[in-house]
Amino acid sequence: MPELTTDVRTSSRELKCLELDRLAEHLARLRGEGKKIVLCHGVFDLLHIGHVRYFQRAKQLGDVLVVTVTPDRFVNKGPQRPAFSESLRIEALAALECVDHVALNRWPMAVETIRLLQPHVYVKGPDYKDPDNDHTGGIVLEEAAVKSVNGQLVITDDITFSASHLINRHLPLLSQEATQFLERFSSRYTSAEVLCYLEQARPLKVLVVGEAIIDEYQYCESIGKSSKEPMLAVKRLAMERFAGGTLAVANHVANFCDQPGLITFLGVDDPKETFIREKLNPNVQPRFLYRAGAPTIVKRRFIDQYFFTKFLEVYEINDEAWDPRDHDVLCEELRTQVPNYDVVLAVDFGHEMFSREAIDLVCEKAKFLVVNTQCNAGNLGYHSISKYPRVDYVCLAERELRLEMRDRRGDLKSLIQQIAQRLRCPVTATRGAYGCLSYSEKDGFVEVPAFANQVVDRMGAGDTFLSLAALCVAAKAPLEIVGFIGNVAGAEAVATVGHRTSIERARFFKHIESLLK
Repeated sequence: MPELTTDVRTSSRELKCLELDRLAEHLARLRGEGKKIVLCHGVFDLLHIGHVRYFQRAKQLGDVLVVTVTPDRFVNKGPQRPAFSESLRIEALAALECVDHVALNRWPMAVETIRLLQPHVYVKGPDYKDPDNDHTGGIVLEEAAVKSVNGQLVITDDITFSASHLINRHLPLLSQEATQFLERFSSRYTSAEVLCYLEQARPLKVLVVGEAIIDEYQYCESIGKSSKEPMLAVKRLAMERFAGGTLAVANHVANFCDQPGLITFLGVDDPKETFIREKLNPNVQPRFLYRAGAPTIVKRRFIDQYFFTKFLEVYEINDEAWDPRDHDVLCEELRTQVPNYDVVLAVDFGHEMFSREAIDLVCEKAKFLVVNTQCNAGNLGYHSISKYPRVDYVCLAERELRLEMRDRRGDLKSLIQQIAQRLRCPVTATRGAYGCLSYSEKDGFVEVPAFANQVVDRMGAGDTFLSLAALCVAAKAPLEIVGFIGNVAGAEAVATVGHRTSIERARFFKHIESLLK
């Protein structure tokens, strides 16, 4: 008897859970029989009473209730979500008596699904009463799709619960420190109050200045030790390239500002300009300068593909003294362009693009100047923020800050405060898994924990933090909000490989809303 029960349940679930194309054929037959089709669509990460009432109300609007589920890869509530996999979410929905069919969607939104399934009624919850609150713009597109198949959009009106709120409070996916911080933070700020600073940054004209870098990943498989020399032998499997350095920063900024500009150097010998233009966000306005006798910088990492462990880095770079004529061209560009922008991000990777005169010009002419001086293998010990006599916001990794102060183990707060007082500006030290620590004369010390629970690749996290934190400081956000937004951006950055993707505006807004529910 137990085996029979199991078979019956399996058979029932298979009838309920259909692949989209097969479901479309089935619904076409039902429509031919005069049945009224109702469609609901969403993530449904944690099934709760609000969902149950929503489905029951939807079922009352027709004869057949179909629910389509957002795939894991399109859930835009942060790297730690969904809490439950797509297969588990489908299984939970199929267990509801009022649901007739469940299918996994193939797209980020329901637009294509609506056109494929052609429901008579498409039902959304009360959260979608005001289309302006939907940062993705999906509800407007979905309503148009419903009308195109002669259907009707219905917004239900019943008690609402937030799956994100329930998960945050009762099934926390972040560290205890991060969860406690979010409870305190969300009691003081709503998501709208936090996001307004990024909205205020949107019309700003932002100029990114610094070295263009191509980050190349060579994925390898370890073969073993060479039989005749003390050398590791690997087999090359694949290669991937990313637009890094200031190119990555410009791409992040471009998703939050309408008019981003970029001044950077490519190499005359091997500029890789076609690749770079293809990788840049379309609204970035680049001004490429060309360094004689040099390639565009490439930083090539060799990676064990199985463990995703980086074991060797090779630079393609000319690190000899620059031709003074190249610096003259840069200085003229800075002299004419910098005054035209509201914010300048000087992302200085220490490969000598920024001469003394170039630094002085940026410091003199920028209306609001943000600086990051990055330490790397090519400049260690020769590069520091002290080269900049005037800055409006400094963002450094803790190690970079300690190198600046020549203090490996001293109290970090004291070191940050000394730099802030010397430069007379807010300072943030990013600390990886320990979050960030900021200081300004107005806000004092502000510590924000990290929000990453899924670390795939740490490369580029600091650039991502800098990109969004700079916009918030320029929009006069409190340091606590600056650190929060920067760490959320960092969490998204470490959840992907290299600079494979930039921080996308609508997805980022949804991530923040999810954290603060």
